[in-house]
Amino acid sequence: MNLLDYIALVWFLLNCVGYTYYSEHRAKTRPCLSNTLDLYRADWMRRTLMRDARIADASVVGSLERNGAFFASSSLLILAGLITAIGYTDKAMSVFSDLPYIAQTGKFMWELKLVVLCAVFVYSFFKFTWSMRQYNFCGVLISSAPLTYEDKVSSGAREALAQSAARVANLAGDSFNLGLRSYYYGLAVLTWFIHPILFMAITSAVVAILFQREFRSRALKALRAGKTFEDAAAGKE
Repeated sequence: MNLLDYIALVWFLLNCVGYTYYSEHRAKTRPCLSNTLDLYRADWMRRTLMRDARIADASVVGSLERNGAFFASSSLLILAGLITAIGYTDKAMSVFSDLPYIAQTGKFMWELKLVVLCAVFVYSFFKFTWSMRQYNFCGVLISSAPLTYEDKVSSGAREALAQSAARVANLAGDSFNLGLRSYYYGLAVLTWFIHPILFMAITSAVVAILFQREFRSRALKALRAGKTFEDAAAGKE
């Protein structure tokens, strides 16, 4: 059974790394949630510079930052539970051994599964906290943006700041997306405790769900329908 477990682990890693690489490169040429939201964030930052009262903009950035804080805190709580479970491996194995359809493994393999789960949520914690910091940077850029009546600030300088703020917001959104994706992978790893074949099947299903939501979802179609891409392309020139 250990050989099958190792094969399942390799399959999981190949899917995680492979889909991350694939989605990043496909997003350069195909419509997806990530690059569509990038365009909306660019519009957001340009319109921010058109108004002096930016309370709503600061509120939105604060809300996005709090979302990251919630998931980062949740990751820490999950990690605390997993580390505790490592210390009670023997008791946990005895409980699971009485359940039907559960593959029996040794103590080392059981602990390896818990360590993999820990690694997934450590990764998610770092991604969510980095997303929080980047949204904090975005808030600073919005607060430092010139007001509409400042005549000495050129239109080029305003556009540069808008693009910079949008880029930071995009990076924060990407980090949040990767952190959230880790939760999907964490759920897949949980099925490894049942059987490695189920683990491989659920891992493939998770990747398929992520692909469908990122590249073919109804949410993406709705977002694309609300954007004039000829105007967006002209704005980049």
